[in-house]
Amino acid sequence: MAMANPPHPGRSIHEACLRPLELSVTDAARRLGVARHTLSRVLHGHAGISPEMAIRLETAGWSSAEFWLRLQAAWDLARARERLGQAAVEHPLPGVGAPGIAYAAEGGAEPNGSRPS
Repeated sequence: MAMANPPHPGRSIHEACLRPLELSVTDAARRLGVARHTLSRVLHGHAGISPEMAIRLETAGWSSAEFWLRLQAAWDLARARERLGQAAVEHPLPGVGAPGIAYAAEGGAEPNGSRPS
């Protein structure tokens, strides 16, 4: 289950990566090969972790790029849920069920591209 209000992943970078090594933002940015203001914006939650930044973090030995992107996706999803709340959505199209079910029932391809047996 998704965390209702996950912290921005920049906080995790600060707490788990910079603080234990007593790295300043300037020093960490230099080691990651990014501008100080770029890293600072991520650390303070003003910018997200891009795939490029995730790879830089991984290369520095700070978990995997996938880990950082999952944290960012969880944070983005939580913010979107806050913004949309119970958005007014039209009633689903007739005959369309959960993803994959309608396709299989109609003899079409599954969402992953495979054909039902």
